[in-house]
Amino acid sequence: MVKRKLLSAGLALTMLASVIGGCGKKEGNASSTASSSVVSDEGKVLNIYCWNEEFKTRMKAHYPGYEEVNATTGKIGEVTVNWITTPSDNNAYQNALDEALLKQGEVEADKKVDLFLIEADYALKYVDTDYTLDVVNDLGISKEQLANQFQYTQDVVTDKNGNLKGVSWQASPGAMIYRRDVAKKVFGTDDPAEIQKSFSDWDKFLESAKKLKEAGYQVTSSTTDTYRVFSNNVTSKWVGENNKINIDENIKKWVELSKKMVDEGYTNTYEIFSDDWSKGMTTAGNVFSYFGPAWLIDFTLVKYDLNGQWGITTGPQGFYWGGTWVCGANGTDNKTLVKDIITKMTCDKDTLEAMIKEDNEFANNKLAIEEVNDAGNYKNKVLGGQNPLGIYSEGAEKISLQNATAYDAGCNEEFQKAMKNYYKGTATYEEALELFYKNVEVKYPELKR
Repeated sequence: MVKRKLLSAGLALTMLASVIGGCGKKEGNASSTASSSVVSDEGKVLNIYCWNEEFKTRMKAHYPGYEEVNATTGKIGEVTVNWITTPSDNNAYQNALDEALLKQGEVEADKKVDLFLIEADYALKYVDTDYTLDVVNDLGISKEQLANQFQYTQDVVTDKNGNLKGVSWQASPGAMIYRRDVAKKVFGTDDPAEIQKSFSDWDKFLESAKKLKEAGYQVTSSTTDTYRVFSNNVTSKWVGENNKINIDENIKKWVELSKKMVDEGYTNTYEIFSDDWSKGMTTAGNVFSYFGPAWLIDFTLVKYDLNGQWGITTGPQGFYWGGTWVCGANGTDNKTLVKDIITKMTCDKDTLEAMIKEDNEFANNKLAIEEVNDAGNYKNKVLGGQNPLGIYSEGAEKISLQNATAYDAGCNEEFQKAMKNYYKGTATYEEALELFYKNVEVKYPELKR
C-alpha cells in the first residue's frame, strides 16, 4: 500500500492510494461545450470545493450550459453542481478539503470530491500526493492545449516527478497600483513611466514616501502591501534540509523597510482586506498605492468608484500574488466533465479572451493576451482607460518558483503576524521572532528552528 502525507495545520495525515483508484484511466476527447450527452454515462452530482465565489463567477459567465440554481447549487445538463465553500481564515478551507479527501475512497459516488481549488502558497501540499489527477496522463488534456500558458502557472502545480496536477485560468503578476490624482498633486504627473522613475527601487520608494507624507498621504495602507514583493524575490526556502526553518535575507529586508515606514508614518499595520486597510481606496482615503495583481483591481478596487483615478506601474520589483488553480480529484466519478471544465475554462483561447475583455482578468493564455493587446482598443475603466496587459505580461514572464515549499502559506502568515508586534513597538525584533518560531512549530510540529 502506498501512503502519501497530506499536511494540514501541522498534522501528518495519510491516505491509502489503493482506495482511490482510477488514476491510470484515460478519457476520450470531450466536447468543447458541455451537454447532457457528454456526461450522461457518469455521475449526476459534481462537487466543487472552494473558498470564495471567484471560480463560480467565471463558470457562470463563461462555461457553456452552466445554470445557477441558487447560491450553492448549479446545473450542467443533467448534472447537479454543488459548491462546497469554506472561507480560508484560520486554515478552515484546507482542513475541510483534507477531511473530504481522506474520505474519498469511502463515501458514495455523489459525495465524492470532483474538483477542488488551491492557491500557490500551499499547492505542493496537494500536488505531491495521489489526491490530484495528472492533467495530461489521467485527464487526457494535451500539451498542445496547454502550450500558451505562462510557465510559472504550470510550475506551481507540477509534482516532483514532473507531472502537471492542476491548471489555472489566470496569471497573477503584481504591480504598483497608484492614485492618479495624488500623483499629479505630489509628483506633477500621473504618467506611469514617470511615476515608475520615482519608485524604481526601494531607496527611491522611501524618498517618494517622504514626499507623500509631507503632502498628507501614506505611500501604502499597511506593511502587508509590500510583503509579497519581498517574499517572492527570496533566494532560499522557508524550510531547508532536515526540516529546519529558514528566514531569507530578503524577508529580513522587508522587516527593516517596514519598521522604518511605520516609525516614519509612511504606512500602518492593518490586516489586509480589513475595513481599515481598504478605507484608503475611497475618495476620502489618504493612501497613494496598493501592490497587487489584476484580481485585486477586478474584485477589490472596483468596489470603490474613483472615476478612473487609479493607474498602474511596475514598482520597485516584480512579484506575483495568489492565483487559483483547478485540480481534478482522484476518485471522481465525473472525469469527462472534469476534463471538459478544465479545458474550457483554462485552455480555450476564446474563453480566456472573453475573460480579459469582460472581466478585466489577466488570463493565462499568451495568445489571447496578444490578440487583445494588438487590437489596440482594450482599456481598463478602473485604471482610467490604461491598458495594463504589457506590464503584467512582462512581470509574468519573470516569475520564478524555484524556492517554493509546501509550508509557505503558514510561514508567510505567521511571520507577518509576529512582526506586527515589532512594528507597533509592543515587542523587540527578537521577541517577535521567537513568537514566529513558536507559532510555526505549533502549526507544523515536524519543523525545527
